[in-house]
Amino acid sequence: MAARWGEVTLKEIIVAIKGDLISGQRDQIIEGLSTDSRGIKKGDLFLALKGLKYDGHDFIKQVMDKGAAGVVLQRDFEPKIPKDRNRALIIVTDTLNALGDLAGWWRHQQRVRVAAITGSAGKTTTKEMSAAILGIGASTLKNEGNFNNLVGLPLTLLMLKKDHRKAVLEMGMNRPGEIARLTEIADPDIGLITNVGRAHLEGVGDIRGVARAKVELLEEISSDSHVLLNGDDDLLMEVAKPFQKTVSTYGLGSGNHIKAENIGSLGREGSSFELQHEGGSFGIRLKVPGIQNVRNALAASAIALCMETPVNQIVQGLKGFRGIKGRFMPTKLPGGAVLVDDTYNSNPTSLKAALNALKDLKPEGGRVLVGLGEMMELGQETVTAHTEAGGLVAEMAPFFFTAMGEHAKEMIRGAVEKGMSSKMAVLVETHQEMAQALRGKMDAGDLILLKGSRRAGLEKVVENLKGGC
Repeated sequence: MAARWGEVTLKEIIVAIKGDLISGQRDQIIEGLSTDSRGIKKGDLFLALKGLKYDGHDFIKQVMDKGAAGVVLQRDFEPKIPKDRNRALIIVTDTLNALGDLAGWWRHQQRVRVAAITGSAGKTTTKEMSAAILGIGASTLKNEGNFNNLVGLPLTLLMLKKDHRKAVLEMGMNRPGEIARLTEIADPDIGLITNVGRAHLEGVGDIRGVARAKVELLEEISSDSHVLLNGDDDLLMEVAKPFQKTVSTYGLGSGNHIKAENIGSLGREGSSFELQHEGGSFGIRLKVPGIQNVRNALAASAIALCMETPVNQIVQGLKGFRGIKGRFMPTKLPGGAVLVDDTYNSNPTSLKAALNALKDLKPEGGRVLVGLGEMMELGQETVTAHTEAGGLVAEMAPFFFTAMGEHAKEMIRGAVEKGMSSKMAVLVETHQEMAQALRGKMDAGDLILLKGSRRAGLEKVVENLKGGC
């Protein structure tokens, strides 16, 4: 990913990142910035990041040969880089911090209002719904794919252009301190936390560690900014209490500032509800199913309302939202069964939400089949969480259950312990085996859920089933 500028000088960059200019001209115009040597263009500045697999410093000669205007590198690599008076060479203590500092500076060069979203589940869909609403009335930037971390979020902000008026940014984390730093970089006008659940436990210890990490948003956000919280999440509301910020809540509970009433399920066709806010009520029609998407729609509406968005624009934006690939997306398979593709990611919170939402999609007299991949980054709770996951599946009384991955055996055991027949709760080793196992059991009218963490790769099972082979 590369930012395109054509108007930023080397001097401005040096000041923003607190760098030392070793060579190059301060008034030089920089065309853009990239952290990927493969995408570098003539006139770009290359920022060398040290990653787990690759070190950008190893590609400096390559980017220079491609016509890079210069390089930002870490101080400990300076002796290894030949000086070139015609090329910019900027030295910093840490290039990752420099990337964030540059993005924070660039964010404040633009006339843009920023909303930042974090939480254990629902943040991507909330971001997409928010962008669908805000994008109707103003040029709106959002982070794409998984660009929600200490590299991706700054790169997204560096894509801001003069015509952008809104930005909706998802913020992810897997260890303490990340949300605080992302908040510092983005300096959001609005900050929203969707929920606190058992996700990324490997880096934070337990669910209270997750809560503490999420409320770093409240600790770091400006006192002039507006905070939006899921008022139905008791733990979130508890840990948020000490922070003196302007807070509004959203949710299904009657005590929330923004809430949903008269919720109606339309099965695979979505849902409807009345959004209540400040004594007013307006009807919302969603074309994506599941009660979790009603909550996501409330969150997106809360962001839009904080940005003074007209009600009719909120209604229009949510009505036009068609969902996200791999996020609880129903599709009809050859043969008449319906597949719910929720393969993009999984943790105990999102899995429970998906299983609850599945109940609304189940046709009368129809059968449910479930295929799960393992959940990642759960630390000491890994075995317990996977056993509980199997138990949750069994409580739905599915016709068939299959699981794969290192901890699939715990899921199968959890299902059997909750009463499923061992003949109908089957452990498989590969994506092909899972597809074959499901195909051997499914029939027209059946409902099939596939869900797993990103690394589980269950989208391969989806493609196999869609292909009918």
